[in-house]
Amino acid sequence: MTTIELKDILIHKIAAINDKSFLTAMNTIIDTKSEKLIYKTTPEQRQQIKEGQEQFLRGETISNDQVEAEIDRWLNEK
Repeated sequence: MTTIELKDILIHKIAAINDKSFLTAMNTIIDTKSEKLIYKTTPEQRQQIKEGQEQFLRGETISNDQVEAEIDRWLNEK
């Protein structure tokens, strides 16, 4: 079954459902996978993002391998 066929089947099944709470729950699930999802950030989060971008522009970065090695060290400390 292709993705298009599966979407078509789901559309028809959803169209037959009249349970508002179930449809609301499905809408929530679908929203989490939507490509148009808009993330709402706090002022603190926006400041942290800005600081991270500035660090990147200054070349203050580490590789993914370094991050993974650091995580492994943290996990093995206990």
